Amino acid sequence: MADYSAMPALEVWYDVMDLERVLKALTREKDRQKAAVRVEKARLHSVPDYMFPKLTEQQGTTPRIVDHPPLIFHPPPEHIPEVKTGFDQAIARYRDTLHENIRTLFDRYAFADLAFKVVGVGSVGTGCYIALFLAANDDPLFLQVKEAKASVLEPFAGKSLHPHHGERVVAGQRVMQSASDIFLGWTMGENRRHVYVRQLRDAKVSAVIDSYARVQLRDYARLSALCLERAHGRCVDAPMISGYIGASDIFDQAIGEFAVEYADQNEIDYKRFVDAVKKGKIEAVLAA
Repeated sequence: MADYSAMPALEVWYDVMDLERVLKALTREKDRQKAAVRVEKARLHSVPDYMFPKLTEQQGTTPRIVDHPPLIFHPPPEHIPEVKTGFDQAIARYRDTLHENIRTLFDRYAFADLAFKVVGVGSVGTGCYIALFLAANDDPLFLQVKEAKASVLEPFAGKSLHPHHGERVVAGQRVMQSASDIFLGWTMGENRRHVYVRQLRDAKVSAVIDSYARVQLRDYARLSALCLERAHGRCVDAPMISGYIGASDIFDQAIGEFAVEYADQNEIDYKRFVDAVKKGKIEAVLAA
């Protein structure tokens, strides 16, 4: 943040975390080589060739999303007409939130199928769909439609300037990321839920931190910090943040202590969850 506070605003805005910078930040040569191989492999996995066969099956002349209960499943047959009608309206509103040049691209695709998708740990309790659009039978576009609730910061920082929480999420991503998903947008879902839309699995490479040694974890933490500070440098006053942090390690220590307590709380919560399952208070089903 001290570096960003001394840079011209445009330089901060155009600063990027490209592959060369990521590889240079890794301590060990073997980690740099391994990361480069993974990235090259991911580049070869296009959506039509890699995701499309995994997520769909041919039913008659039209591809359909494959059910993988309890993680991916279609609405009950009696609810499909109602869901389909509501989704058509929601997608029409979503289209209006795209930039004009992206609307031209989006209009080449036609809606093909819709299914529920169970969300990840960070979004438990919120609604989520995956939608399949086709420009041709072998030319797919997968969109993820996720519910956006009020920010947990509202009780402390006040309500968002955006009346729509999906728009708040999209606006935040666009200002923080140097290259956001071109299909980022928002709309109103079923029961007037606020939702935002993005491509499904747009990121093709993720860190496998379970297998990391200490030096790899440090590299990963350093890269995460670089991304975080870059995002803050784009959307707020970098000199103000740098001045608040100061030159001592007080802020560093506070963040470290918070992280350790957060990890401890996760373990406590998980033990409570397992105990509730054992006592029958919560029904748990193992995914296939």
